[in-house]
Amino acid sequence: MKPLVVIPARGGSKRLPGKNIKPLNGKPLIHYSIEAAREVFEDAVICVSTDDEQIKEVSEQTGLTVPFLRPASLATDSADTRSVLLHAYEYYKKDLQYEADVIILLQPTSPLRAARHIKEALKLYNDELDMVVSVKETDANPYFVLYEENEEGYLEKSKKGEFTRKQDCPKVWEFNGAIYVINSNSIQQGQYLNSKRIIKYEMTKKSSIDIDDVLDWKLTELVLNES
Repeated sequence: MKPLVVIPARGGSKRLPGKNIKPLNGKPLIHYSIEAAREVFEDAVICVSTDDEQIKEVSEQTGLTVPFLRPASLATDSADTRSVLLHAYEYYKKDLQYEADVIILLQPTSPLRAARHIKEALKLYNDELDMVVSVKETDANPYFVLYEENEEGYLEKSKKGEFTRKQDCPKVWEFNGAIYVINSNSIQQGQYLNSKRIIKYEMTKKSSIDIDDVLDWKLTELVLNES
């Protein structure tokens, strides 16, 4: 396996400004993902992809080299993750003569994802897959609590099923955003998210916390202080 680990961290964050470098229990948020990655991989294959000079500087406080600043066109609200990953992949291939066959995406907003989670997800991967993705069992089961509005304006269940108790419903998995182990061929062909060759790596609700807003931040602080 020739891995490339990508930690994408753009400067703009509307719900929680500066969150990627905001101190969480005394440590910049992005440091959690960098440290977890370094327990598994060599620095040479860990890439913080950012458009922001300050994020670059804070990331490099760990001793990790940030090899480039991402183009502004890949740091907008409309920029998709696939384009960001391909940019990093092509940079390492052309500028560093390193062609990865698997890309590991670690989003910095998952600080409770540890090195052991990454190792366990990697053990599930093989090159016949498009992706191994980390998940949690969803609280919002579509057989039970999720509804859509029909043409008449009435609510209907999103997933049909005659269940009277949530525990009787089929298990439904939710991407938690913490770990994506992606076949580089699949991502180049645009197949990794829509493919049928995706398997799950299950994580707990606690380790799956993804920081999107102030409430998530406070919850993470609470969990870390109780650990």
